[in-house]
Amino acid sequence: MEILLWLVPSAVVTLVAMAWVSWVGRDSHGEVDRDVAAERLGRALAKELPGGTRRTPAPARDRSTGIAVRPSHGRAAAEDATRRAS
Repeated sequence: MEILLWLVPSAVVTLVAMAWVSWVGRDSHGEVDRDVAAERLGRALAKELPGGTRRTPAPARDRSTGIAVRPSHGRAAAEDATRRAS
């Protein structure tokens, strides 16, 4: 149990940070007027996109079959071609 005492300072710091963030992030700025919010949204949606951007298609993925296949070239391929089943 004594070995876990080194965790106490970090747990305290974490709890204090959580309390501070919840206090700072509380809604104390007042409520935004719905008409003002709707006007801001309308202006944002009406903006033109930058002209130099274009979407590129996603690269085609190589479908894997889950089987590893070695390429057949070189000396090993020549030896395989001359072998015959008996």
